[in-house]
Amino acid sequence: MRELLSKISNGVKEHLDDIILLVGVILISLLSFAIGYILAKQQEKEPLKIEQPYELRIFTNLRITNLL
Repeated sequence: MRELLSKISNGVKEHLDDIILLVGVILISLLSFAIGYILAKQQEKEPLKIEQPYELRIFTNLRITNLL
């Protein structure tokens, strides 16, 4: 058990810079997401309402085809 803890401790000491960088990137990512989420919640807009359905027509060989 002591050997395992010793190996883990040595591994952490060897890669401390990389671990700190990884934790920093994760924290910045979470903070950015949280700020974006909060701002989006504050700027909620009324959803678009479609009053009349859109009619799509494609001209093929001089014939009009209604797709909707």
